[in-house]
Amino acid sequence: MAAAWHGCGTGRAVAAMALAAALVATAPARARTVWRCVQDGTVSLSTAPEPGSKCEAREIDDNAVQTPNLWGEMGVFSGTLYEREQDGVLVYGTRRLPGARVYLRFTVETPPGEQAHAGLGRVGAPRLEPHAALFRAAAEANGLDEAWLRAIAHVESDLDAAALSSRGAIGVMQLMPEVIADYGVTDPLSAQQSISAGARHLRALLRRYDGDRTLALAAYNAGIGTVARYDGVPPYRETRDYIDKVQTLYVRYRAALGRPIERPAQ
Repeated sequence: MAAAWHGCGTGRAVAAMALAAALVATAPARARTVWRCVQDGTVSLSTAPEPGSKCEAREIDDNAVQTPNLWGEMGVFSGTLYEREQDGVLVYGTRRLPGARVYLRFTVETPPGEQAHAGLGRVGAPRLEPHAALFRAAAEANGLDEAWLRAIAHVESDLDAAALSSRGAIGVMQLMPEVIADYGVTDPLSAQQSISAGARHLRALLRRYDGDRTLALAAYNAGIGTVARYDGVPPYRETRDYIDKVQTLYVRYRAALGRPIERPAQ
């Protein structure tokens, strides 16, 4: 995983990312790490993990024409980018923490409801009826957020138990042959077996990556070996689009299930 950025140039880069504009960076082109941090239902973006928040690393390609939306679906809002010192270095983030100084103010527009998603079509609306009891049971049994599990299934198969991919993935959770073997699935087209095995596999991935959902999603999509080879999210457009789309749907499923909706930190 790439190191977090520090310095004035990187502050401008985070500002551009917050504004959904092209990255502004003085360093040679490469992938950089932005941390998406959640605390008490509020979201902030930062160049380093925030104390007291649950943070996930997201890699941003300096060569990207447009930076991805890391906020979620929050409409149009105004915020502030702060500068502060953490562990002896300058850190930039959008949450006001002790010792933070205003760096700049911004307004950002996050994607509306049915925005097309690059490489993966339209994001779509949550669907709560298909396999409702199975998702609920699998999430509870494996300590997963039900909205997250549903979002993954939605992206994987559009909740279709008979889905088959050209790569050999099968069922609601699009299980690959090695996952089918590892979790004793006898009928991969069974919605119950697919959702149960997918949830157990996701629980194992979260344990492997110390609860980092971004790395768990990358491994679910591209494989554990690929994540190990690149020491983080691989530079595959499909995988990065996949992570972004799951995150977008996750926010929508939380709202549909009546769970607290994330909002920007102030």
